[in-house]
Amino acid sequence: MPRYFIEVAYLGTNYSGFQIQKNAISIQSEIEKALLTVLKKNIQLTGSSRTDAGVHALQNFFHFDVDTIIQKNIVYNLNAILPIDIAVKSLRVVQPNAHARFDAISRAYKYIITQEKNPFLDGKAWFYPYKINLQDLQQAAKILQQQNNFQSFSKKHTQVNNFLCNIQHSEWSIDKENNTLIYHVQANRFLRGMVKGLVSTMLLVGRNKISIQDFIKIIDNKNNQQADFTAPSHGLFLCEVKYPDNIFLP
Repeated sequence: MPRYFIEVAYLGTNYSGFQIQKNAISIQSEIEKALLTVLKKNIQLTGSSRTDAGVHALQNFFHFDVDTIIQKNIVYNLNAILPIDIAVKSLRVVQPNAHARFDAISRAYKYIITQEKNPFLDGKAWFYPYKINLQDLQQAAKILQQQNNFQSFSKKHTQVNNFLCNIQHSEWSIDKENNTLIYHVQANRFLRGMVKGLVSTMLLVGRNKISIQDFIKIIDNKNNQQADFTAPSHGLFLCEVKYPDNIFLP
């Protein structure tokens, strides 16, 4: 039976999260409903990255198996059914054992901060009207690339075997056009609440609420009671999920 990867983008504002849940509307439930309408079959999707309620995605993936012939216009048909805040970007056939979650080699996120009230960024950036030292933020961001255990930035009750993550890129930038501050991070995997925890805690460094040495201690202590998780979900975007090229078939 052929296996497909379906690439999606969405605004997470109106949804309880990426993964299907009882008595709640999720990205997965909306796409499964659209697939049922188009393919006339109940499709069970498996997701690549479980974004929380309110988190957005420029790119995310599901995989599914189906023995129905997929028509070339399926992307158009799915988008005609789906709500305006969810879009299917592509549908690709993959190796029979390809897995949207476990075969991902990296994921990239960005978190957007605005320091001035901006109605056009409402629901898409964290309004954070405090003076921030960008140099200290950058120093904190670079320290993360030298670490591998991020237990301090994992929320409670996270069901994982370990807290090891390889952060390949970690940097703050300024978007002068929108007058925003953006954190960019890429890693092989992320823990539950990790990016929001990193952002919130680094901002304490940028505001001189804690020192760089304090930040390092928080990492070393492996205690999530010492990290800050106040960053809201609506400033967070999943930007890219990368896979090996050989899992995609012509």
